[in-house]
Amino acid sequence: MRKHTITAFWEEIPDDADDLVLVRGGFRVYLCLCGTQLRDRTAAELHAAETGQCTTCLGSTSENILPGYSQSCTSCAGTGRRRTQLQWQLAYAEAEVMIGVETVKTVIDPLTGPFRLSEVADAVREALDLPVGRLPVGPRVRDILRGMEAAGELVMVSAPDELLRGTAVVLYRDPLWEKIPG
Repeated sequence: MRKHTITAFWEEIPDDADDLVLVRGGFRVYLCLCGTQLRDRTAAELHAAETGQCTTCLGSTSENILPGYSQSCTSCAGTGRRRTQLQWQLAYAEAEVMIGVETVKTVIDPLTGPFRLSEVADAVREALDLPVGRLPVGPRVRDILRGMEAAGELVMVSAPDELLRGTAVVLYRDPLWEKIPG
């Protein structure tokens, strides 16, 4: 069996680079261990999918977000395998069905001050009587809270844990939100 782990090599990143393009796979050259050179992120993801590798980390087990910053792949739980990634995606789809916006609103409704993502996720898990590890409750709750923030119902009140590229690309580990009175 041939190895198909894909490595991304950073190109020169201009100071005025589009940060969204940067974190989504731009400014990189992709090379597979099998010798295949891949012209861009899309070609790398297609090759990874065809060879059973995770399309997020490309089989490397870690996501290289920016030069000098990487993290264990959250899509495949650091396995580098497509099957694990697909299982996670199916679990997230199930979480989308089970955990709706109204559930999260019911959990945060009695709160009077700032609340953490982890606190809300734990309360939702308890309210729905979900076992730990069964579904990706935290990521689903995070997405709902971000949606409520975008709709003007919440405001994030925590500072980023890390500035990865100035203030344009930041990392929050357990963000803090507060309801907007209204």
